[in-house]
Amino acid sequence: MAELKNDRFLRALLKQPVDRTPVWMMRQAGRYLPEYRAARARAGDFMSLCTNPEMACEVTLQPLDRYPQLDAAILFSDILTIPDAMGLGLYFETGEGPKFKKSVRTAADIEALPIVDTKKDLTYVVDAVATIRRELNGRVPLIGFTGSPWTLATYMVEGGSSKDYRRTKAMMYNQPEVFHLLIDKLVISITEYLNEQILAGAQAVQIFDSWGGALSHNAYFEFSLNPMRRIIDGLIKENEGRQVPVILFTKGGGQWLEAMADSGAAALGIDWTTDIGAARQRVGDKVALQGNMDPALLYAKPERIKEEVATILESYGAGSGHIFNLGHGVTPEVDPDHAGAFFDAVCELSEKYH
Repeated sequence: MAELKNDRFLRALLKQPVDRTPVWMMRQAGRYLPEYRAARARAGDFMSLCTNPEMACEVTLQPLDRYPQLDAAILFSDILTIPDAMGLGLYFETGEGPKFKKSVRTAADIEALPIVDTKKDLTYVVDAVATIRRELNGRVPLIGFTGSPWTLATYMVEGGSSKDYRRTKAMMYNQPEVFHLLIDKLVISITEYLNEQILAGAQAVQIFDSWGGALSHNAYFEFSLNPMRRIIDGLIKENEGRQVPVILFTKGGGQWLEAMADSGAAALGIDWTTDIGAARQRVGDKVALQGNMDPALLYAKPERIKEEVATILESYGAGSGHIFNLGHGVTPEVDPDHAGAFFDAVCELSEKYH
């Protein structure tokens, strides 16, 4: 594999010195970019784009070509590839988000689910990682990712996205042993999935616990954090002579930062509801922090974006261990020039903190 020319992101994840704060953006390859919309139209639909390694590579690289300030690429894929590989039939309704042709509602449904064999069932993801690494040619590191067991379970039980997770929580509270079986199958499948991404060339991995913040305190530990800890424990820790850092991101999880910092992850993603300076005080030197500008700020004028970047950098303070990002994914209506202003501001204003 080509030597890494820019390892600022990986160094910051391990709290090693850097010349400026690294920056990337969740969903940076996405619908706000006209070149992405053109590629998706060419592919026919979202899943055709995901399952074609060459096209997945093309859209992964699009933001890097537009924004040379970026310090990482993230695999273009979807968090729901694993439930799809379990036979639930993922599809996307325009304007309605992801849906499954089949859902899991009973003990028999869950018992019938296979453990995913990534090499066989998700070859297109492994091939995409390998293709992207080759085409990156050492420009920046590549991030692999997965959804968390709890988050994937909600989609599988509800049959799509949900506002209240009613069916999932009913199963979780009424039949915890059945729900644990689903979580256990996901833990095994996800661990292997991430390890295959690492072996194919992912240099860091992120676990997206998108809906962890919807859980009660005790349920978060039992059904989200503890399963994620098991995944982290099972991951390949070093590859190609480098550590492979794990980023753990629970949206709405600011109240659990100390426990998350004990998970074995190298870094925690935080959303915009938590002050990053306060988060740094709470976790100390245990982990790096990734975040955490409100994605809606990208609708603001460039000078307002710059002000917010300055505020977040000042809140974090001097030293390494901060990866600048949004507190969640960039939204489709954002002006690409505003994203560019965001990246410029991080590059310009962060040097003095290092």
